[in-house]
Amino acid sequence: MTTTDSALDIAITRIYDAPVALVWDAWTDPAQVAQWWGPRGFSITTHSKELREGGSWVYTMHGPDGKDWPNFTRYHEVVPQSRLVYDHGASSEDAKPMFRVTVQFRDLGQRTELDMRMTFASVEEVAQSRAIIKAAGGNSTWDRLAEYLEKQATHQEIFVINRSFNAPLNTMFDMWTKPEHFAAWLPPTGFTMSFSHIDLRTGGSGSYAMTNGQFTMYGRVDYLLVQPPDRLEYTQCFTDADGNISRHPGAPTWPEKMKTTVLLTSEGATQTRVTVRWDVYGAATPEEVAAFVAEKSGMTQGWTGSFDKLDALLSA
Repeated sequence: MTTTDSALDIAITRIYDAPVALVWDAWTDPAQVAQWWGPRGFSITTHSKELREGGSWVYTMHGPDGKDWPNFTRYHEVVPQSRLVYDHGASSEDAKPMFRVTVQFRDLGQRTELDMRMTFASVEEVAQSRAIIKAAGGNSTWDRLAEYLEKQATHQEIFVINRSFNAPLNTMFDMWTKPEHFAAWLPPTGFTMSFSHIDLRTGGSGSYAMTNGQFTMYGRVDYLLVQPPDRLEYTQCFTDADGNISRHPGAPTWPEKMKTTVLLTSEGATQTRVTVRWDVYGAATPEEVAAFVAEKSGMTQGWTGSFDKLDALLSA
């Protein structure tokens, strides 16, 4: 999910399907920030905010374990709908800043490119912060922003997850579209995947089984778009062993059919960012949509486990 231009930087780039004014407001309005800021499972309380040069933002992050994390931000540059520069401190105005943040909002018409850079005093602090971000699932913050913006625009609930891999674009497309590759990393941790048939092309389909030796799940995939080297769209549903559509074996209120969109973005010659988006596909009851929303943390864990396996496969 991150690219690094300097040994002292952690840089994150995202493109959101929303005009720059909406992205800016979502980032700077405390009422909107409260809807998405922080890793999945976290919430925040803003105590004060002065969005101006020399102003500050004082807030507390509340972890899913009940622990509170005081935060203090001092703004150095505020250029509406264009640029923010601020120091992020641990707990108070007197605390030494942990890092400097520079955020660029680039207007792409009905889309916005967000370029965020965190700059640290030493490479040791960079390494320590990377470990903290990974342990807390901190990068899911920017996925939550994508979900929030989508809901504001369309009133639809979606799930988004991003991750960057040390592999070129064409290699990553192969990892998603060659069965011998994706069957090795896509299943949940502890499961293996096999196909009774697969026709991986636009308009094609596949039937598969996932098993952990004691429990087997069956499913069907219908490929809506296979567009080398950077886009894949497919629907997915559970079936019984004979291929008849059924419900999630452990969650009867889970939506009958889901749509997956995979976007691959080159981040240089040897790195690719993967963006996965899940939508409820077709008609769904309010209970089914609620089940989808309630499971976002679990979906994050599931995709993280699969992505860890993909990372290991690429390294090997």
